[in-house]
Amino acid sequence: MSAPTQPPQFNPDLAREEAAVDPSQLVERREVGMSLEAPFYTSQEYYDLDIDAIFAKSWIFVANEAEIPDAGDYVTITVGRYSIIVTRDDDENVRAYHNVCRHRGARIINDERGSVGRIVCGYHQWTYGMDGKLVFADSQAPDFDPSCFSLRGVHARSVGGLIFICISNDTPPDFDDFAASVEPYLAPHRLREAKVAKQIDLIEHGNWKLTVENNRECYHCGGHPELLSSYFPVYGFDLDDLPARLVPARDRYVTAMAELVDKCETLSLPYAEIEELDTRPTGFRIDRVPLEKAGESFTPDGTAASKKLMADFPTPKLGRLGFHVQPNAWFHFMADHAITFSAIPIAPDQTLVRTTWLVHPDAVEGVDYDIDNLTAVWKATNEQDAGFVERAHQGLLSPAYIPGPYSPSEYQVEAFINWYIGRLRKHLAE
Repeated sequence: MSAPTQPPQFNPDLAREEAAVDPSQLVERREVGMSLEAPFYTSQEYYDLDIDAIFAKSWIFVANEAEIPDAGDYVTITVGRYSIIVTRDDDENVRAYHNVCRHRGARIINDERGSVGRIVCGYHQWTYGMDGKLVFADSQAPDFDPSCFSLRGVHARSVGGLIFICISNDTPPDFDDFAASVEPYLAPHRLREAKVAKQIDLIEHGNWKLTVENNRECYHCGGHPELLSSYFPVYGFDLDDLPARLVPARDRYVTAMAELVDKCETLSLPYAEIEELDTRPTGFRIDRVPLEKAGESFTPDGTAASKKLMADFPTPKLGRLGFHVQPNAWFHFMADHAITFSAIPIAPDQTLVRTTWLVHPDAVEGVDYDIDNLTAVWKATNEQDAGFVERAHQGLLSPAYIPGPYSPSEYQVEAFINWYIGRLRKHLAE
């Protein structure tokens, strides 16, 4: 009989040496199917690398059109060293600019959101139109040319009412194809016409990649009792090879999915899964699947949270359209409301998770929906996830940590890490 396998012996000196390894070496030696080495999550150097290689060079989700419904409305987004103004110009177009005055570089807008007729720097009152052009700069030389000092633009695109930006001048080349693939799924929910019912910012005390990894698997979903009141816990699992505890849920899911497919076919709603997580610069996954219990929404009993549906849906029982995009966003769209999530790095050990609930523009709080019922499931789930992410980050800080294997149901975590490593590799080769 063979001897039992012995666990690796902990060597603190080796652990310290590993933390100092050059990023390109850790990228190249990453082992498929295993979690990343600790410096990817804990090091300031790798955090800075993530901002430069991932968040500055990818299309990232930053806001909903519903957050800037009128001309002059704006939100500001901080991504590492970058501050970005996302706004709507006088022609109702979505635009984005670096939040840096062209005079001497002052931060122009300090507020997170608001509405203006012009973009005015509070330092020397240089004033810009909503198209970014400089329209006023006092006491300049006779040969001063204001056309040379417009705000520096940032690429901005709306996809079905979801606003994405890319900070780099060289944008990933596949965004048009990505948008064309997902627009038919999003369009029936009329997100551009929706209004914000609630927005909650939560700071998770962990690295942004841990936030995303946690989102990409349901291996831990037993820790989400509120979510499981309306969510089938089979996400990511092979339905033909499930743990015994999930077989009853699988059987209910299969029946509910057959019913949902019939409805989608009748209503001409796209539902088929598209999964291109690590095969393209803008990796994504989208599909429509059923919900538990009443099957209508993410609520404690599964019934619709809003009496006024998002669009001209003849029934609230349309499951949920699930959608996520590398590197920082995930979404749930139901017949009665929509929920958008973004994850923005703040520090190696801090991540902003912003959750926004959208409803029909004419839905009235207290009449058509109760805000506590609307937000209960994901408010609780987000707080639980924040605890899981913090625990994961605390464990990674220990010199005893070594990478461990992903389970088969965590294949989307593996795909995310494959995508991430691919983007780092490309950046480091440039």
